[in-house]
Order: sequence, then C-alpha cells, then structure tokens
Amino acid sequence: MAEAYVEAGGLPDPSVWSCPAPLRDGPVVVLGHGGGGALSAELVSEVFAPAYGNEILSGLGDSAILPLGGTRLAFSTDAYVVRPLFFPGGCIGDLAVNGTVNDLAMSGARAAFLSCAFILEEGTELAVVERVARAMGSAAAAAGVVVATGDTKVVDAGHGDGIYVTTSGVGLVPEGVDIRPQRARPGDVVVVSGPVGLHGVAVLSVREGLEFGVEIASDTAPLGGLVAAMLGVTRDLHVLRDPTRGGVAASLNEIAAASGTGVVLTEEAVPVPEPVANACGFLGLDPLYVANEGRLIAFVPREHADAVLAAMRAHPQGAGAAVIGECVAEHPGMVVARTRLGGTRVVDLPVGEQLPRIC
Repeated sequence: MAEAYVEAGGLPDPSVWSCPAPLRDGPVVVLGHGGGGALSAELVSEVFAPAYGNEILSGLGDSAILPLGGTRLAFSTDAYVVRPLFFPGGCIGDLAVNGTVNDLAMSGARAAFLSCAFILEEGTELAVVERVARAMGSAAAAAGVVVATGDTKVVDAGHGDGIYVTTSGVGLVPEGVDIRPQRARPGDVVVVSGPVGLHGVAVLSVREGLEFGVEIASDTAPLGGLVAAMLGVTRDLHVLRDPTRGGVAASLNEIAAASGTGVVLTEEAVPVPEPVANACGFLGLDPLYVANEGRLIAFVPREHADAVLAAMRAHPQGAGAAVIGECVAEHPGMVVARTRLGGTRVVDLPVGEQLPRIC
C-alpha cells in the first residue's frame, strides 16, 4: 500500500486508489468500470455511445433487436474474465455459453448460434483449455445452440489470466413479442425466478478460500426454456432481465430509469438462501447486489401474473420463483425497498463492484 501515500507527510493520495468503488472522476479505468453499476453506465454513456452510438444501440438491452428480411434477429455479445476459471457449479466455459443464451432470452429470443473467441495466456496448460472447451460444448448442447464459429489468440505470459472468453449469439424473436426495459408500467408485478446471490458467493468462496459450512454452488444455467414457458402463457411480458453484474439491485434500477417508473421491492420476499445470507453477513455484502447467472427478473402485467408465476414454478429453472415487488407511478426512476422492520430504504444503483471478476 506504500504507493497509496504521498512521500512527504505520509498522507493518503486518492489519485492512485484502485478499489472497486473509486472516485468517479478519475482519469483511468478501474475495476468498478466492469461492475455493472454507475461507473459502467458512465463508461457506456460518456465513451462508447458517443463513439458509435446509434438508434439500435440506444436501447441498451441485454441484446440488440435487428430487423432482417421480415424477421427480427436478437444479437448479443459478452466477455468472460472470471477468476478462478473453475468454481462450484460451473466454469468459465459453461458460464460463457449460458450468459449469452440468457441475454438473448431476455428479449424473448431462443438462441440458435454462438461464436466463441478464446484469449489464451502463454503457459496455460492445454488440459485446462480442453476442459473449458468441453464444458462449453456440453453447455451448448444442453441449451440447444450450435457454436458455429470462433477465434483464438495467445498473449505473452504475465499479460493475461489463463483464459478469457468472448461469446456472441443470435436468435429469432417470435412475432408479437416486445420485451424491453422501456415497457415497464405502473401496476406490473415484479417476479424473480429463484434464489439469488448463489453465483457471486460461490466464486468468492473458492477465490478467497472461504468455508461457510456448506458448499454454495453457482446457479449458472440456460434460461431459454423458462422464457418459452412464460411466453406460452402470454406474449405480453413487459420486461425480462438477468441480474448478473450488480445483481437484483442494478437490474431494477436500470429498468426503473429506462421506463421512468418507480419500483417497490418487498425485501422479505426476495428469496435469499440461508448460506448466502450468512456468507453476505459475514463479508458485509448485500445479497441484492451479488451477481446471478441462472436467474431472471420479470415485469409482468398484473392480469397475467398468477398464470405466469405458475408456469415458472412448473419449470425446473423457475421452481423457486417468487413475487418480490411491483412497479409504481411514484418516485419515477427510483427503487425503494420495504424492510423487514416496516420501514423503507432506497436501493441505489451500485457505484462500483462488490465482487470483481466473477463473470
């Protein structure tokens, strides 16, 4: 930590801090820019959008909707830099497949084809690369997608972290489906598909060598089948979002901001497994901000909520589905939680990253 102090007087020098939630006017990239919170949003709005912004990109959904030959194509891309490469419940390989499949599913599309790019660090064991590739192949088969193309690059030893993976995917959006964050409406019921916080805590437990008395496994899984079951009830689903980086809190804030509505969250209704709650209490984390990789949040018109919830609970990936709140006209753009003690608190968009390098 010596570099964080001025030589004369030993006073702190904030300009060299590199914590996950740094000052927001710094001149360099920090870990918080990859956290899915306010810093990530600023990076997109102030750097990338001005550089190549366009009408399609401005939607800022989990996937872009592209009109093509009379159909609508969903297209998404994502990069994975998780550390460690292997964790309880999965690895960087199946995470990369499921993450892109799920981004497409959040627009109602069923993924059809994926591309995959590997960035390999010199010195990485080929057996590790093969294990990751086989995990990707198995995950793709389980999700019903084809890895149709890809690329490989190698960087010098010490200039990577074993393996980084980037996947892109395409799928068709069914006719009559219009799912995007701007469609949230007052009166919508907010549903989560199952227990939250598992993935982030699973990765952290391995990385830091922590034991919580029971193994906590990642929830990484493809959600295309669950979304299809929901659309089988009604195609009038307003919003779907998978709460990955930044967790449930970040996703709800993004939806509230995009739609200009408020969200009231019932804190006690959010399904947090006891081991996750205990781990978060020990580590000083809020489960609402911990990443998930096999869960979705849905904003459903109230008249369809009961039927959609029943369909979700009948599907393996939605067995733990629960209503956790509602969309309201009050406090537009803001998420408020009703606490267990009967009070309320504002659930802000996170600034940086509680748990870096978890996806």
